[in-house]
Amino acid sequence: MRQVLITGGGTGIGRAIAHAFADAGDAVTITGRRPDVLKEAAKSRAITCRTADVTDEAAVAALFGTPFDVVIANAGGGASGKLVKTSLADWNSTLAVNLTGTFLTFRAALPHMTTGGRLIAIASTAALKGNASVPAYTAAKHGVLGLVRAVAHDVATSGITCNAICPGFTDTPLADDAITGLMRRFDVDRDKATAMVTSGNPQNRLIAPDEVAATALFLASPEAAAINGHALSLSGGEI
Repeated sequence: MRQVLITGGGTGIGRAIAHAFADAGDAVTITGRRPDVLKEAAKSRAITCRTADVTDEAAVAALFGTPFDVVIANAGGGASGKLVKTSLADWNSTLAVNLTGTFLTFRAALPHMTTGGRLIAIASTAALKGNASVPAYTAAKHGVLGLVRAVAHDVATSGITCNAICPGFTDTPLADDAITGLMRRFDVDRDKATAMVTSGNPQNRLIAPDEVAATALFLASPEAAAINGHALSLSGGEI
């Protein structure tokens, strides 16, 4: 039975990934900052909950008292707003949770990981193109992809892989926040705001969290052993 750790596992993509691995028979641990959210995500399955902030070096290190076979750095987020309206505090907090959090997670996981191990970062299409509305988030996710590629070269001869999944807008509370924000900003209804959010996807839809989870399951499988340092765009052709 594989030991699987997912950061930010209480909601959205992280929750879907946790459920998918648990349903596949893996021993799953989810982390996050809110114990109540973690417990809610875990209650229907045998999932272990650990409260931790991925920007806290000591808290992340404490997660790895025992080794994990699959480690998925999913915790992330960030405020929207063009560059001139981005405060230094928002910039720093966005880089901390997305980029530094992934760095701390992978750095703590790797010394304990053996052949067949999998490091997976949940990045974004923002790692593959510019987005004027979220400059801090875009910069952070570009950094995540650079880190993934560097680590992939580091682990290439050890039988471990490191990859990134880059979803487009996904049907999660974060996407709902973006839709609600557009409704207020442009005084449009939900259907119009949703169409604005999904306009970058040629399939004109939101990505389902379960699609991201299925991709993570594949990258963690033996059949994906030759996939290393890859940014897998899950975006309906946006990238």
